[in-house]
Amino acid sequence: MKNFLWDWFLQRATGAVMAIYTPIVVVCVLMHRPGTFADWKALFASAPMRVATLVFMIALLYHAWVGMRDIILDYVKPAGVRGFLKFAIAIALVAYLAWSVAILWGR
Repeated sequence: MKNFLWDWFLQRATGAVMAIYTPIVVVCVLMHRPGTFADWKALFASAPMRVATLVFMIALLYHAWVGMRDIILDYVKPAGVRGFLKFAIAIALVAYLAWSVAILWGR
């Protein structure tokens, strides 16, 4: 059996990471007012911003995983459907992470 208390704690921790990152990015956007693709690219060009954004994305995706998994466990009763949904969501979240890395460190 999984340690759901640990998952509960990590979901709160990931929520805190997102709560810290979001106002920082909002302030950066308001200060720099990026209007073009080049402006947006410049905003996320520094290594600290890329790392912070990657940490945010990992936190967001883990937060989403725990939330969706709990919803599925609570409301989807057939084991086969439950397993398929968890697998499909896990694949989608991994794809979103790969896409985020490609955007942040792509050319």
